[in-house]
Amino acid sequence: MITYSIILIILLLVVVSMFSELFLYGLVSTLLFIILLPFYYIVRVFNGKFLYGWKEKLGFFKNPQLGDKVIMYHGVSVGEVIALENLIKKTKEKFPEYKIVVTTGTKTGQEIAIKKFSNVADFITYFPFDIPFCVDVFLRKVKPTVVLIAETELWPVFSFYCRAKNIYLYTINGRMSDSTYKLYKLFSHFFKMVLSRYTKILTQSEIDKNKLITIGAPKDRTEVMKNLKFDIKKSDETIDIGQDGFRVIIAGSTHKGEDEIVLDIFKSKLEKYEDIKLLLVPRHTTRIPQIVTILDKLKLNYGYRSKNDTFKTKDVIILDTMGELSKMYSICLFAFIGGSFNKTGGHNPLEATVYSKPTITGPSIHNFRDIYWLLSQSKAGKIVKTPKELEDYIELLLSDKDFYNQACADCNTIFSDQQGALDVVINELEKII
Repeated sequence: MITYSIILIILLLVVVSMFSELFLYGLVSTLLFIILLPFYYIVRVFNGKFLYGWKEKLGFFKNPQLGDKVIMYHGVSVGEVIALENLIKKTKEKFPEYKIVVTTGTKTGQEIAIKKFSNVADFITYFPFDIPFCVDVFLRKVKPTVVLIAETELWPVFSFYCRAKNIYLYTINGRMSDSTYKLYKLFSHFFKMVLSRYTKILTQSEIDKNKLITIGAPKDRTEVMKNLKFDIKKSDETIDIGQDGFRVIIAGSTHKGEDEIVLDIFKSKLEKYEDIKLLLVPRHTTRIPQIVTILDKLKLNYGYRSKNDTFKTKDVIILDTMGELSKMYSICLFAFIGGSFNKTGGHNPLEATVYSKPTITGPSIHNFRDIYWLLSQSKAGKIVKTPKELEDYIELLLSDKDFYNQACADCNTIFSDQQGALDVVINELEKII
């Protein structure tokens, strides 16, 4: 009797799924989640890792009691969260009567969100698993008026519930890699259904726009907004650390192992170019004693920003003060961006590019992959694979004036092409709330 009942239920589900792709997706995603979660948990534990945010993703979090005016932003990980920073702050300023919710999908993204938005957002949590129960619980607790998802994360169940609950749903800063595009195109019929539920899809470029339209995004609701990461401003502060008459190289946000590389190269170039100076900026000031040991070994003349040392008497200055790096890029010839010769994933090159300063980075760039890709399409930015390639490119920028000038011009061109995205999103919000 039980066997016949099970068969009947399965047949019923199959019939229903023929009329509802979403039902099938919801069913399969729920079953896979239930089946695979224990195995995934065991694997993570054996690897020395743990599941973070799983309770929140299931909907098991305290009801935040936000009211009925809520703007929600989602950035899956570090890069997306950083890209949202200025927009979220502007949103709070522009719509003070609305509560701000920020969600992420990863532990590192959550940590960055808490660090950056603790004084801005009213509630920070994880994005729900895309299964009916989790999404329903999440939306009943948070009650967003509008949801803005950074880049291109397409969640079928979440989009269905947003449409059912009359929640405005946006993709902002949308982009799509070639590999993702090929995969999504295979299931374009399904994604057309998902994309039809979005209020609007705002992309970084015409290329991204056309890719999304090809897989089913509605033409009349898919537009180019440019790239949020380019909406940064120059500092108006005048910097004087004795740089006049010298060509200053900045090594910004360096990590362990990168200071040795940079200082070895600088020492060799200093023998050839007597007018160059180095501003060395470790990501963590606790590493300064180790850096000093390297400087002493190389017999380089160095000083400290905190002691008001200048390039008039020092070849290397260690920036050991907090919050000054971004404005220092205004005085440099070009910059090496650290966190890129290890597994950190790189740091933001646009803090230098905004001042029309070319950047160089190592191969680890996953935190800002799209930005580095865009810069490297011109002379504005260069991705090098080895310390030898870094040395060769530094030589090119120091020795070839025409090449260097073109690299600076390319920085200007990219910024003028990409800025304005923040205002596009704010204007969209003004239309609906």
